[in-house]
Amino acid sequence: MLLRVTHKRLLIVGLISCLAAVVVVSILLPSPHAVAPSTKANTVTKQKTVQTNDISLVATGDWIAHDTINAQAKQADGSYSYLPMIADLKPYFASSDIRFCNDPILNGGSVSAVAGYPKFNSPADFVKDMGSFGCNLVNTASNHSFDFTQANITASVDAWKAVPKTLAVAGENRDQAEHDSVQYFTVKGVRFAFLAYTTYINIDAPAQNDYGVNLFSTDFASKQIAEAKQHGAKVIIASMRWGTEFSTAVNSQQQKDAQWLADQGVQLVLGHGSHELQPVQQLTGATGTKTVVWYSLGNFLNTQIPAETLFNGLAYMKINPKTYQVSVTGYLPIYVHYDWSAADAAAQNTNNRTNVHVYLLTKTTQAMLDSQQLKTTLDAQRQRFISTLSAYGANVPLLTPEQITR
Repeated sequence: MLLRVTHKRLLIVGLISCLAAVVVVSILLPSPHAVAPSTKANTVTKQKTVQTNDISLVATGDWIAHDTINAQAKQADGSYSYLPMIADLKPYFASSDIRFCNDPILNGGSVSAVAGYPKFNSPADFVKDMGSFGCNLVNTASNHSFDFTQANITASVDAWKAVPKTLAVAGENRDQAEHDSVQYFTVKGVRFAFLAYTTYINIDAPAQNDYGVNLFSTDFASKQIAEAKQHGAKVIIASMRWGTEFSTAVNSQQQKDAQWLADQGVQLVLGHGSHELQPVQQLTGATGTKTVVWYSLGNFLNTQIPAETLFNGLAYMKINPKTYQVSVTGYLPIYVHYDWSAADAAAQNTNNRTNVHVYLLTKTTQAMLDSQQLKTTLDAQRQRFISTLSAYGANVPLLTPEQITR
């Protein structure tokens, strides 16, 4: 009996040893069925870590309250609502930590009448809705800053001061102290400085004062950049109103100013003013700083006529919180549609443009373009995006809505 028990014990021990060996081998040399889930899990974890640690930034071009846009936004009670025109884009905009918007028009509707062109003055509701859309880093310096009076500028600044949760708004000022000051904000432990300038203004006479708008000069900008560094800014973002209107080409002055900003240590330049998308470029500054330059982000909300002003997009970037390096992650194309008959287009009855709405390019059809009297195709616009963005060697992929994640 004892002998039989011993054999049974040996048999059980042997079986246990074999099972243990199988387990060890399975752990060291997993089967193909085991590899896929493990690899996928590691990939997902890595992506979440990157997305959590990196600072995400999205940027739009010009928000222009043209007469047709104001007419559509006006409500029965006299207020204005612009959000329905851009509602489709909000989910793809609000997912980023820093959300840059360009507000190139006056917003002092309480001071003087609402006007859309050639001199702009929107109601404060325009600013409120930009804030509701998610804009939290805003440029207000523009060639249109002195379209009316300093009172309009002051009202515009007041309107932005009333918007909650903004990181920084710069460009227009109520006094000399605001003009001279540098705007700072902190995201995920990184201290940023935001500078905003226009290189020109649309006035026939001398400006009413020297402080209403930040007019670019190397002397003024160098002082602000030096102050930003002294006050601990790790990333400096500069907004620049510059370039040739209605041109996809970068002019020599833009290139000169961009290199100068890179030499001063600015890491990101967000350009606008041409109303059309212009190339992206990475420059190396005098001390080795890598600077990403968007020469022009083009337009966002607007009812201009050339196709290039209506096909633009959202520019996506990320900032490494340890190296402070800015990198471009992609570009989400969009399209501004409005109804405009062939007869009205031929007669240039611009106030008859109605039903303004901003769409994702993936939701746009050729029939929509044809009904708007645009002499272009979807494929031609996609190719323009690709060729323009990469003209200076940048690799900027066109994104689909499904790729926009936090």
